[in-house]
This record gives sequence, structure tokens and C-alpha cells, in this order.
Amino acid sequence: MKKDADGGVNVQENNPLLNSVLDTAELVEELIFGVPSPQMTEHTMAALASAIKKKLSSDNFDGVVVTHGTDTMEETAYFLDITVPSDTPIAITGAMRSTNDLGSDALFNYQSAIRVAMSDGAKGMGTMVVFNEQVHAARSVIKTHATNLAGFQSPGSGPIGYISPREVVFGRALPPRTHYEVDGITKNVLLVKAHAGINSTVFDALEALAEKKGQYPIDGLVVEAFGAGNIPAWIVECLQKVESRGVPIVLATRCIDGQAQGLYDYSGGGKALKTRQVKSIVYSNGLTGPKARLKLAILLEKTKDPKEIEAEFTKYS
Repeated sequence: MKKDADGGVNVQENNPLLNSVLDTAELVEELIFGVPSPQMTEHTMAALASAIKKKLSSDNFDGVVVTHGTDTMEETAYFLDITVPSDTPIAITGAMRSTNDLGSDALFNYQSAIRVAMSDGAKGMGTMVVFNEQVHAARSVIKTHATNLAGFQSPGSGPIGYISPREVVFGRALPPRTHYEVDGITKNVLLVKAHAGINSTVFDALEALAEKKGQYPIDGLVVEAFGAGNIPAWIVECLQKVESRGVPIVLATRCIDGQAQGLYDYSGGGKALKTRQVKSIVYSNGLTGPKARLKLAILLEKTKDPKEIEAEFTKYS
């Protein structure tokens, strides 16, 4: 990306990074998409995963680097992490400042990602987000700042590695991940975020669409609830209607740390929901709403059984 004279940021015709890479790496470049990251979808993520798997199965690569806009980077990283079953490191990176900006982090992050992908310690770590001298696990990383160079963090767990001028250091290993074979995403999963005063408008619209088209418009639902998984009492009936349609529901928290779980037993509380109000509801096991949405969409390609879905959400992936 390049900043124009009027301050707008747009795509450059030529990639200035290609002539500024480490001389210790032999790079093979392949352009999969040329789109701003807000235009990434689960469908383009699946195509990217397929392209990477094809390359890794046909050629002898030591690592993969994906350059990506920052807005949806955490989602693409997570999608690749659970759909590319390889020990070959995948480092995904980008920049918070354009290549012609003062103090641009583009080249530094790019070279850092190459170094991570070349590192022996990165083998078996899956997909990692490499940013601002840190290495983050795809499952835990989120974009925490809109513009700051330190825009990516892993709340609760911290980075898994660091990049020094001389070496890449990994501080801890990751639990084994479950991978899912998926050729494409055909299911429609909706993400709803709780807020003070949330009402039934979205859920009423779903019912109206179902009546109009003769088919319920979503295949799965993820709710980013308050705190430890709580929603207002008047939304319980809405979720019960969704459940009655045979649509799996996953409960996450809108907090950047912690997870939804069965603690509060008042109507709409995380415990009350699971034990007596919407019994098929599944806790996201610490995944953020956007990542839980991707995992549910992937699982729905194979099953819509709440018990099977719950079993997969209890795993680390």
C-alpha cells in the first residue's frame, strides 16, 4: 500500500518489498488475491488454504509467508491454522504504516516473517502472526489497535516468540491442534454482538426471511455475549426460536480476555442458558466471536449435531 498526496492509502502497481528481502532466503512468489483485507471472506480464506496445501504437497518449501491487510488478518490466520495440516511454518504479516510512510513497518515485518518461516523453532507451530518483533499464535491473537505499530496482541497468553536482531526465540510450545479438511465453505453463519439494550430486531428479521423464502436464512449462529456468557432475559426466547430451527448456536464473550462459561444462573446467564433455556448451546472455549464463527462454518460442512460440534469446540483448535 502507498499513501497518496492527499493522504489516502491505496494499492501500488509494483510491490516494493520484492527487491528488499533477506539474501539468505530463496523466495517463490505467488499472488493469490489482490484485495483489501476487509474484502476477505471465508470463501477466499478457503481458496488461500487450498493454494498453500497444493504448494506444500508438490514442492519442497521450508516455510510460507502470507502478506495480508491487518483488518481481517487474525481471522485468516486462524482459518489457515486449522485447515492446513502441515508442520511447515506459516507466517502471516502486514503493516500498520504504508511503505512510503515515515517509520513504515512494512519491510521490517516482512523480513521478520521470512525469518520466522525459516526458523527451526517454528516447525509445528502452525500459522503465526508476525508483527512488531513478536510472534503470536493464530488462535489467540487479535488486532487491538486501529493504527498503532503494536496493533496485535494475544490477551491472556502473550506472544509465543520474539524476534531479536540475531535470532528468533520461541518461549513456549503450543498444544496439538485439530485440523479440518475443507474444500470450501457453503454454510452461512451469523455473528451477533450483545450490547446494552439489544432487542429482537435481528432475530425477527430472520423469522421474516424464513417466512418469505420458505427457508431459514442462516445455518449457524454465534453470539458474542456479555462477560462470562450472559445475555438479557428478553433475548432468551429469540435464541430458543433459532434452536427450534435446528440451527447450532455458539456462545462467546465480547471481552478481549476470558471465556463464556456456565457461571450465572439468572435468566439469560451463561449457566441458565446451558442447563435449562437453550440446552444445545455450545461455549466457544475462549475463541473470539469472529474465530468461533469461522470454526462453526467449517464444522457445519460435516455436521450440524450440537453434541458433535460441542466436542470439537472443547479441543484446542
